[in-house]
Amino acid sequence: MKRNLIIATLGLASLMSFGAGAATQLSSEQTQNLQPMGSISVSQTASSPMSIREELSAKADKAGATGYHVTELQEGDTWHATAQLYK
Repeated sequence: MKRNLIIATLGLASLMSFGAGAATQLSSEQTQNLQPMGSISVSQTASSPMSIREELSAKADKAGATGYHVTELQEGDTWHATAQLYK
């Protein structure tokens, strides 16, 4: 339940403007017609959903992706997220 809340929070945060050209978080439905291009992961100590989202977006941008879909999220003292990248 808590994991779903965090994923939903990440999704809502993606609606906020993050900057021109920044990779955006995608829903499962949005990824259906897109081509996957790899995956990324981030780990942070004492983090928040927003900072995880910012790091995922930055890594996706660096990889040349236009969007990403979070496939795994673990929270605690150390946060970890894995995402699939899309063109």
